[in-house]
Amino acid sequence: MIRSVAITGATGFIGRHVAADLIARGITVTSIVRPRSPHPAPLGTTAVTAPLEASALRQAFSGVDAVVHLAGVVAAVDTRTYIMVNTEGTRAAATAARDAGARLIHVSSLAAAGPAPVSAPHRETDPARPLTAYGVSKLESERIVNDTEGLRSIILRPGVVYGPTDRAVFPLFEAAARGVFPIVGRRDAAYTFVYVDDVVRSVVAAVDKADVAGVVFVGHPQPVTSRDLFDALQAGLGRRARGLAIPMGVTYVAAVACEAVGRLTRKPLPLNLSRYAELAAVGFVCRVDRLRDELGVTPATGLNEGIAKTAAWYRAQGWLR
Repeated sequence: MIRSVAITGATGFIGRHVAADLIARGITVTSIVRPRSPHPAPLGTTAVTAPLEASALRQAFSGVDAVVHLAGVVAAVDTRTYIMVNTEGTRAAATAARDAGARLIHVSSLAAAGPAPVSAPHRETDPARPLTAYGVSKLESERIVNDTEGLRSIILRPGVVYGPTDRAVFPLFEAAARGVFPIVGRRDAAYTFVYVDDVVRSVVAAVDKADVAGVVFVGHPQPVTSRDLFDALQAGLGRRARGLAIPMGVTYVAAVACEAVGRLTRKPLPLNLSRYAELAAVGFVCRVDRLRDELGVTPATGLNEGIAKTAAWYRAQGWLR
């Protein structure tokens, strides 16, 4: 029986939700907080300040039954950052978890698998062909987990995660609320989305079911097109917006410009060449049979309901008017 769990990335979007759920179940939670982090640890957890280094994490993981590894970087201006945080950070977490005798729940990303159209969604057994530096760093992190001798582990690959407290998808809500929503990317592309509560259920199931190993995709079984998202945003916000289709040529020019600005300022922008590559792809869709059959999780929140809940939270917090 799992009594104690350590979470890296506990101060992040998914980490806070996972911590709250585990605490509600009576599990002792240790939040691993990086040095000089501006964010406090989730309430009810024991905060331990430690860098993503094996020696520091080994001590932080001492006595825990499982480690949920969520720490990582989603946007960066250079490949080195992805490697240092996503790849080498996972090496440290895997080594420390193994040495502490804890099982590792490594939260990777659908980006590690690469593009797949709605007509041929990824299965866990398909060859991985990541498209971006982020995806490559995540795939390499998975290889490290699998190659760490003596480590008990499972790897989760969520699709696009959204929900209350998330800042990554908030600009889409903001744009729709202002009345003009840019529709970018291929019209025939679709994506696997998943509401944060369903990600939490998947992580908790992975913690509980120690006999399930390998890679498991996490997402709602219904793929989402850009038009689906636009319609859901309008319904969730309760207002009409004008969809503005952006030609791919214009998107590419903007991506080049944003890439240059990002390198000058050392701050990643929402649009860059990696993001353009994703938008130009056939989509990112996966099957979630293994999630249902082996972890016992069937995502319960569809896009319309999830978007409405997220919009309501944004409004309640004053993020949206």
